[in-house]
Amino acid sequence: MKKVKILSISAIVLIIIGLLIPENMIIPVKNATAKDWNHKTFWFEPWGSSGVHKGIDIFGKKGTPVLSSTKGVVVYTGTMGKGGNVVAVLGPKWRIHYYAHLESISVSGGALLWSGAVIGTLGDSGNALGKPPHIHYSIFSLIPIPWLITTETQGWKKMFFLNPHEKLK
Repeated sequence: MKKVKILSISAIVLIIIGLLIPENMIIPVKNATAKDWNHKTFWFEPWGSSGVHKGIDIFGKKGTPVLSSTKGVVVYTGTMGKGGNVVAVLGPKWRIHYYAHLESISVSGGALLWSGAVIGTLGDSGNALGKPPHIHYSIFSLIPIPWLITTETQGWKKMFFLNPHEKLK
């Protein structure tokens, strides 16, 4: 019983520490500005088989370095159907930063990153093949934020997906 109590307290302390780490986010494409994405595409519908667009697409020249938008730990690298070549980074506040449609990946799982570290290059992999080169960038909160729920299509999922445009201003 004492061991369970210590583990529970340790878990709570770990969660709190994660929430207190500042994000200090940057735009995740080298030399990109807010003019390189449509500010209204987050939660835009209809958006293919996913229904709504749960991130933003940041456009640029194929091969441009894609940067980690915040410090964190690489939790996944690989290929996923629609996303093509993807990288997922666990950052501050228990948020997963998801980068899809990469041309190449230059990090591996478990790597510790600082904001601005190169994670790959901009491309058109996955369902972006043949479209202008870009990354799909999403922020997924592992801790639900219930006050973000709306009555929009899939609005209940908004407690997990944050609008990158609002974070990158």
